[in-house]
Amino acid sequence: MTESKKNDLRKDLTIWAIKGILYKAYVAVVLMLSAGRWNWWAGWLYVFIFLMFDLATALEVIPKDPTLLIERSKSHVGVKSWDKVIMPLAAGLLPLAGWIIAGLNLRWGWQPSLDRSWQLIGFLLTVLGHVIVVWAMGANAFFSPLVRIQTERGHKVADTGPYKFIRHPGYIGAMIFSLGIPLMLGSWWAVIPGLVSMILYFIRTALEDKTLQDELPGYLDYTQCVKYRLIPGVW
Repeated sequence: MTESKKNDLRKDLTIWAIKGILYKAYVAVVLMLSAGRWNWWAGWLYVFIFLMFDLATALEVIPKDPTLLIERSKSHVGVKSWDKVIMPLAAGLLPLAGWIIAGLNLRWGWQPSLDRSWQLIGFLLTVLGHVIVVWAMGANAFFSPLVRIQTERGHKVADTGPYKFIRHPGYIGAMIFSLGIPLMLGSWWAVIPGLVSMILYFIRTALEDKTLQDELPGYLDYTQCVKYRLIPGVW
């Protein structure tokens, strides 16, 4: 790699890091303004986990293929039209709705209340989901936030790490933390948009798997070795 390309890569990674920090600050503001207070321990715990997710992602991905982080932070052509609808909802608007609902739930004391033991379960699910996603990203240099065949990056089938067990481990991770976050934030009502996100991830799994079978060389053979999309022994 030339010195010019190295400088460009450093610049792009710096931009990725700054965007990540600003987004976490935005999440914190949404949570605290919705709750009407700044000493919400569950809200700050979630922001901390989210920050650690970015740090773990960087530590896992940069030594292997830093261009993945650049891929994830830029817009590209070739994105499937259905994914332009699904992902903004599943990873954008619905989580935002969940944060706001959880904050308002705390502010106004909506019933039914959620026991602290459920918050602990939510914390564990949130951490587990993010760990699975980081593991999947570390094993898949083409872990794009939007469904497209990355021909310019030499898109290949990922079949190591969690991909030895299921074909879409990142979605399992996302589904787990989509349920865990509202529980950790202490709101049964916030679980509703979380469940809708889970349904959308399930739909996206089916659509992406069909796309990869049709368009990615070697993927159909991979499906013969790894039979299940999300849940071993089930689907």
